[in-house]
Amino acid sequence: MANKSKPKPKPSQLSVFLYIPNIIGYIRILLNCYAFAICFSSKRLFSALYFLSFVCDAVDGWCARKFNQASTFGAVLDMVTDRISTACLLVILSQVYRPSLVFLSLLALDIASHWLQMYSSFLVGKASHKDVKDSSNWLFKLYYGNRMFMGYCCVACEVLYIALFLISKNHTEDLMDVVVTTLKVGSPLSVLVGISLFGCSVKQIINIIQMKTAADACVLYDTEKRQKP
Repeated sequence: MANKSKPKPKPSQLSVFLYIPNIIGYIRILLNCYAFAICFSSKRLFSALYFLSFVCDAVDGWCARKFNQASTFGAVLDMVTDRISTACLLVILSQVYRPSLVFLSLLALDIASHWLQMYSSFLVGKASHKDVKDSSNWLFKLYYGNRMFMGYCCVACEVLYIALFLISKNHTEDLMDVVVTTLKVGSPLSVLVGISLFGCSVKQIINIIQMKTAADACVLYDTEKRQKP
């Protein structure tokens, strides 16, 4: 008599909450909460904790693949944590620099593009919002298809925001003056800001492409739905 293979046990609801990458996600939230609580009293500690939380974003992704613990909850937790932490830093920068509309616009673009991309992906039945194989835009496909390029753009954004916060001296800084002055100094900080500024600019272009592509997918879904008898 042939041996019947035992079915794999299904993970309980509690076990998913306790997946290693999800626990790292909870740690990221705690790090961010404490970091923003002390952001004006200790800029350097804030920057270190914020960047540590950002690094943990890559660690939890590695753990999810290493231990086969990828989950929809983990993906949502990861994105929500990313968006909220970046949004909070952009709000702080909007209070430090003028014109504040620059950072508020970046905040709106970041949230809108990622939310639309996530929603449109699930709408058409994709398992991940990073599945953009059917896109016709080469830059968009490169971003989600090449981890190194995506990593550079994401790191560049966060490093630029942290650097701008660290070099601010008061709450009425002119953004353009600070950036130009920093780049003219010719120091290692100038190089860092320059490299980060380029990567951040590319990331914003991709966000615009992402928002347009996701909006088109939603409209196409509506159009096809109306055409069905």
